[in-house]
Amino acid sequence: MSFSEYATFDAVGLADLVRTRQVRPSELLEEAIRRIEAFNPAVNAVVYKAYDKARAQAAEQDKAPATGALHGVPFLLKDILGDCQDLPSTLASRMLQARVMPQDCELVKRFRQAGLVFVGKTNAPEFGILPTTEGAFYGPARNPWNLEYSTGGSSGGAAAAVATGMVPAAHGNDGGGSIRIPASCCGLVGLKPTRARNSLAPDFGELLSGLLDEHVLTRSVRDSAALLDATHGVVPGDPYRAPPTQGRFLDQLGREPGRLRIAFSSTDPAGRPLHPDCIAAVESTARLLESLGHHVEEAAPQLDLQSFAEAFSALWFSGIAFAVELMSLQLGRGPLPGELENLTQAVHQRGLGVSAVEYQMSELVLQQVGREMARFHQTYDCWLTPTLARPPLRNGVVDIHSSDLENTYGPLIDYSPFTAIHNASGQPAISLPLHWNAEGLPIGLMLSAAFGEEGLLFRLAGQLEQARPWKDRRPQLFMRHSPHEAVIG
Repeated sequence: MSFSEYATFDAVGLADLVRTRQVRPSELLEEAIRRIEAFNPAVNAVVYKAYDKARAQAAEQDKAPATGALHGVPFLLKDILGDCQDLPSTLASRMLQARVMPQDCELVKRFRQAGLVFVGKTNAPEFGILPTTEGAFYGPARNPWNLEYSTGGSSGGAAAAVATGMVPAAHGNDGGGSIRIPASCCGLVGLKPTRARNSLAPDFGELLSGLLDEHVLTRSVRDSAALLDATHGVVPGDPYRAPPTQGRFLDQLGREPGRLRIAFSSTDPAGRPLHPDCIAAVESTARLLESLGHHVEEAAPQLDLQSFAEAFSALWFSGIAFAVELMSLQLGRGPLPGELENLTQAVHQRGLGVSAVEYQMSELVLQQVGREMARFHQTYDCWLTPTLARPPLRNGVVDIHSSDLENTYGPLIDYSPFTAIHNASGQPAISLPLHWNAEGLPIGLMLSAAFGEEGLLFRLAGQLEQARPWKDRRPQLFMRHSPHEAVIG
């Protein structure tokens, strides 16, 4: 298999090649390593390389029959919650640079059972605090479509790795948009599943009051479905469980979605205008959906964006403070001078100041958001918005050395006014690469559905992927053959 040929297959396609003995897992791994070595200097996506362990795993798979659905497929884990035995898990922080995990978390165990080969860990902002991937410890990840721009965050390293074809899919997590935002910025598919669809066992029951969900970033819709098939399901002791599924998610792609009632929004939830590129993207997609036979009209849930932002911030900041305090407990000491970025320190201190009453009042606000979204989806099957309110930011716009939370986070809330709504409600939402602007930057479109309705999203996403395919639309970096050619043309 050639360097360029490898990157034209999605994960399901590579697994089919292994299953039919057209290629061996070790051959796929070597192609993944070659692409990482070629392109990582440009995009800074992979921050830890586990080549020796991956080669040993692939060599064992060469000798064994394919059992897991994704046997032999190279894969990358995010350096936040992608806890894998004997690999580091630093949360992108100097504070945790010596932290190595003693066991797989449940999600990684299920990735392993599916046959995925773990090649390394991907870049993220410190403690996952930003919708961009810029940090002092690892340095910024860079967008393969234009290296001056952000990959989005916090799963930005994963997005850059998939967009350059290092691996066909990579792990991410989403507490306020951290799968969907980088998917939008890098031209990928990014699903936030229904709350509790994937377990956080063994260490956690929930995180960030249920805001955080685990899944992947992919190039194809079917890979997102296949990976959710491999990982979903309750573990004894989980505090919640998602509604039961109707067969395999992968099988949903072969079904027609029917004529759906779809609302779309060309303003943010506060009624403010979006960037013209994002308006063009959502209106173009609304017309496409209408041409496919769906009933489409402009409408939006009734949300108080200001009170929501305040409540979400209280839960988010206290959640980060909890993470810093938990890591301090595990280390047996608090962060030393210089170990945390100034912005992280400020978030930590703000989080420590959240009272128990403020926390519970904030939870109540988010629960009411969930009630409103449930009401909205009694009328509309799906809600279409741009994933972000504007095209990708340039790297450097966010000052990680600042301690001014209001000035740092205020513009970021305006940048991403839609994604956190679905973390609050727990419902599934998917970002699809359906539009590019005149500068060649991806503009993701997000579709949400009612709680538990990933199957509906997969059916609709599959229909859109066929109607406006993006498979062959890639950054020029994607198909380069040597490190000397690893530049944006």
